[in-house]
Amino acid sequence: MLDPPWRSSPRIGASGGMLIDRATSSRDEDDVKGDATCLEDSWKELSLLKATPHLQPRPPPAALSQPTPLPAPSPSTPAGPAGADAPGAPRLSSPAPPCLTFQEKLLAFEQDHVTIPVAHVALAKQLAGDVALELQAYLRSKFPALPFGAVVPGGPLFDGLQAGAADPVRLLVPLALEPGLWSLVLGTDTVARDPRCWAVRRTQLEFRPRGSSPWDRFLVGGYLSSRVLLELLRKALTASVNWPAIGSLLGCLIRPRVASEELLLEVQHERLELTVAVLLAVTGAQAGDRLLLAWPLEGLAGNLWLQDLYPAEAARLRALDAGDTGTRRRLLLLLCGVCRGHSVLWRLGRSHLTQVVLRLGEEEADWAEEALGERFLQALELLIGSLEQASLPCHFNPCVNLLDGLREEEVEDLGYALYCGLQAPEGLLWGGVGHERW
Repeated sequence: MLDPPWRSSPRIGASGGMLIDRATSSRDEDDVKGDATCLEDSWKELSLLKATPHLQPRPPPAALSQPTPLPAPSPSTPAGPAGADAPGAPRLSSPAPPCLTFQEKLLAFEQDHVTIPVAHVALAKQLAGDVALELQAYLRSKFPALPFGAVVPGGPLFDGLQAGAADPVRLLVPLALEPGLWSLVLGTDTVARDPRCWAVRRTQLEFRPRGSSPWDRFLVGGYLSSRVLLELLRKALTASVNWPAIGSLLGCLIRPRVASEELLLEVQHERLELTVAVLLAVTGAQAGDRLLLAWPLEGLAGNLWLQDLYPAEAARLRALDAGDTGTRRRLLLLLCGVCRGHSVLWRLGRSHLTQVVLRLGEEEADWAEEALGERFLQALELLIGSLEQASLPCHFNPCVNLLDGLREEEVEDLGYALYCGLQAPEGLLWGGVGHERW
């Protein structure tokens, strides 16, 4: 079976992306005969698509205000009243609407669907901080024997990377582990063989026997189990916390999302809606300055701790933009906004898109606002190239392939959607199923 066109397109440049075949003529008849029927039905329209539009320079202001000549009157048109303009006299007309470039359309999309009002950001931060204080007070009263650290709000909202209401605000609930009693084991050195994770092993049992640490009750096979701790906190958040009373105190409605495997709270305020993710974490020196999260993992990795690379990624983007006053973070928000509202591309989450922006951000030199449209198209090409190879390595942990969680048919759907989007990128901006923001 022949590969679809988005798989067989030649590559471009140093960025390693894909140049989509821009020929508009149909294929030879002999080639068509060799295609399988299913591929012919799925991909035959692609040869009719127009070439990818290049970014056009902004026309001079005078060109945008030139009047459009009116058509000559037909012979059957009755003559005007006496004193009317002579037939040959020029007529005034309203200016023709300007033809916007893709760059201008992209900036308009950013303004209408990505940029969040400052007042809403401030309100969301205040609500997140209030919920964090209430949650911390509850944990200390409910589990006085467990040394939880201070609950800290964070995430994209606090890093200027919030892409709308779909991005949860993170509340980190750190575990205060005793120094010298715990050590880390890389996930690849466990039976799970998972490079994304770490195991937290109990040590010094000969000197500090089991039971001398309050966290020993959550051991499974000598390791601190993230799954057992998650279940403990899930039951508390869904059954024990008086969320109606807390919400009334804070002037909002708070409800736990019971059906989710993650620990999520839905916060509804009269001015906005907010999703809060409660994340149990091992941090600081006990984690080797890593951030390890209790995450609902499957199979043999169920008791391991997932290393969260978001802080490192956000810090790297911030440093790159600070070095040249660049627009890398704006590009990431645009990609998140486009994919979140698309019927197929929603499968590409923030982590996928961040790797693409990081790679472009370190390879390309020009990150002025005027180049934002070109960088957007390059990001689409890089995504297509990654899908073609079924490989999108994590920037800070190349052993992790972020496409491993996608099925083959999902990869094909994503590649087709991005291929079509690269041919007509304006359709990605306005052709989604909806763009939710605060």
